[in-house]
Amino acid sequence: MKQRLSYPIFLLLALLLALPLTGTAANLPDFVALSKQLKPAVVNISTAKKIKQRRPNFPGSPRSPYNDFFDEFFDRFMQNQPQVPRKQKALGSGFIISKDGYILTNDHVVNGADVVTVKLSDSRTFEAVIKGQDEKLDLALLKIDTGEDLPVAELGDSDGLEVGQWVMAIGNPFGLEQTVTAGIVSAKGRVIGAGPYDDFIQTDASINPGNSGGPLFDTEGKVVGINTAIIAGGQGIGFATPINAAREIISQLKETGHVIRGWLGVTVQPMTDELAESFKLKETRGALVAEVVPDSPADKAGVKRGDIIVTYEGNPVTETKDLPRLVAATPIDKKIDLGILRDGKDKTLKVTIAKLDDGGPDTSKLAATEKGQLGLALTNITPELAQRYGLEGTEGVLITAIDPNSSAADSNLRRGDLILEVNGKNTGNIDAFRTAVAKVKKDDILRLLVKRGNAILYTTLKAD
Repeated sequence: MKQRLSYPIFLLLALLLALPLTGTAANLPDFVALSKQLKPAVVNISTAKKIKQRRPNFPGSPRSPYNDFFDEFFDRFMQNQPQVPRKQKALGSGFIISKDGYILTNDHVVNGADVVTVKLSDSRTFEAVIKGQDEKLDLALLKIDTGEDLPVAELGDSDGLEVGQWVMAIGNPFGLEQTVTAGIVSAKGRVIGAGPYDDFIQTDASINPGNSGGPLFDTEGKVVGINTAIIAGGQGIGFATPINAAREIISQLKETGHVIRGWLGVTVQPMTDELAESFKLKETRGALVAEVVPDSPADKAGVKRGDIIVTYEGNPVTETKDLPRLVAATPIDKKIDLGILRDGKDKTLKVTIAKLDDGGPDTSKLAATEKGQLGLALTNITPELAQRYGLEGTEGVLITAIDPNSSAADSNLRRGDLILEVNGKNTGNIDAFRTAVAKVKKDDILRLLVKRGNAILYTTLKAD
């Protein structure tokens, strides 16, 4: 015999069924529709370049007497033989950004290529021309001529991305054409050491060799990143260049084939809690100036070693990585306000930004970084010691040994470092060093300016 539901229970069930779904299925994007919509704007890229024929590896160790014989034989034998270069091939991805055939991809996909071939989603192939390249941001602009309008991938806003947001990648991993993978934004602002303007989007959408240069889409079908890098052996860890960074240079690549960037002329390093304490700062922020390039815009404006850059044209410089991107995007010859902390006091300097010379030293990169109560064995620098440790200059105190039982052993100091300053005081020789540390007490944090090879950096040392 069937039982009838009571009216209150029936009403409760009706209300529950009327509520909107909040489960995972209700929040999933329609990847099927997105794939159909976006695939036509994604292309596969194959490249070929000729490389010289390599000399064969003959048997024997490098010191084997047979090597000289075989080398001479090979040189004589091959002297009148035609040298047939062999081709090296590579695969990548890209996406169409204009109806007339402009395509964005990674620079490392096409760099050095003699022939670049673009394959559309309908399997037609066209030879592409490299219109512009930017090695620092790892971007390249290609152009194909099909005689018709092409489907375009719309550029989105990478600044608006949130960690946990769904994203989708389309590309050519391992030559598997038009492969679609999906995941979320795992992190933003990643610095992985790929270049001076690192600011990657990290995603767990599957990215593999061949995905390089392909688009990372948001759920609205807009490009928010260019898939660029992976961690060898890692799973679920891929990196994409934010599309906003690419958008800023596309017009330069199209018009001139290269990118012109601003130059400040400082080497900077991150602030640490210990360095902040040594500068008597209440918070750890800003970019610490480790070196100022002579006759650079910063030098002319009065920037000094030990200054902490905290604002640039009103924009906060919270971390060191913020500064290179702000400087690079500044028009040449523009005068900007540089906010610094010097001796604990705020100061504003007027700096006229110059052009970054790619042929010179890249100062936008980050700085590399007598036994007693400090646990250091020191000596005055001599020309012979300077040559041995690859140093320049005749002033400074050289670290020749570090006591393994001292706090110096746990510091960032190394044997062969040249100490130039202690807490802002010059240490051109042992006597000057002794004067600088004369009033040091146990557990004091010392701020040391150190020269290591060609790099100059700040570090700290806790007195035992």
